[in-house]
Amino acid sequence: QVQLVESGGGLVQAGGSLRLSCAASGRTVSSVAMGWFRQAPAKEREFVAAISWNGGNTYYADSVKGRFTISRDNAKNTVYLQMNKLEPEDTAVYYCAADPQRTVWDSEWNYWGKGTLVTVSS
Repeated sequence: QVQLVESGGGLVQAGGSLRLSCAASGRTVSSVAMGWFRQAPAKEREFVAAISWNGGNTYYADSVKGRFTISRDNAKNTVYLQMNKLEPEDTAVYYCAADPQRTVWDSEWNYWGKGTLVTVSS
């Protein structure tokens, strides 16, 4: 089993930055892809970004491309999401996920964190 714990959320003004972290425990996640999803109020959970097991490939939703950067440190069993130029539309609960069942774009992953809230004020 893998436990994922997100941190780094908070309140930030539009145009600001935040860095989310997701620490994995239970077993190593160094051999699986990891990703970030988000869910805004009254909306479905949506894909944000993902990274391959060795960091060689990254994937982004069009809405965050050029503003967000996903990275990972396998030695620390941790994945990060650097979020720059934040917009009010980025307000959501951000979830970390590990080990996709199919493609990274789908919401079917084997492990999920409980989420961290990001609020962007205008």
